[in-house]
Amino acid sequence: MAVIQELIRTEKDGTISFGDYSLEAKAKLDNFEYNGDLYKVKTFGEITKLERNGMFVYESVPGTSVMELSITEDGMTFTVEGNEDAEITLGLEEEKNYEISVDGAAVGQMKTNLGGKLTLSVELESGKAVRVAVKRA
Repeated sequence: MAVIQELIRTEKDGTISFGDYSLEAKAKLDNFEYNGDLYKVKTFGEITKLERNGMFVYESVPGTSVMELSITEDGMTFTVEGNEDAEITLGLEEEKNYEISVDGAAVGQMKTNLGGKLTLSVELESGKAVRVAVKRA
């Protein structure tokens, strides 16, 4: 189980990891500084949410642990783990098409809404991490 005990941390490769789906009660951490931005994480068994400078970045229902999150101009990549299948919502650029892949397999193309949100479902099982890549088409 790869939960993030610190709730959020910077990895050696320059990415960030966050979330602890094993918690029974809500936990949060504000004002985590990374690359000049302030991050806020809320996490527990039912939900995991990440904000950057007060703006939405990531949310999963139920809660997950996210490792090696990398955000670029073209999208984001991360590895996610949880106890059960999760619905993940990402904050991206408004009304743009994105190519989605899960564990290297192309899932297809999706378009963000007016708010820049994109929602996808990921099949998860305890102890097995899944790599997700979302890239602007």
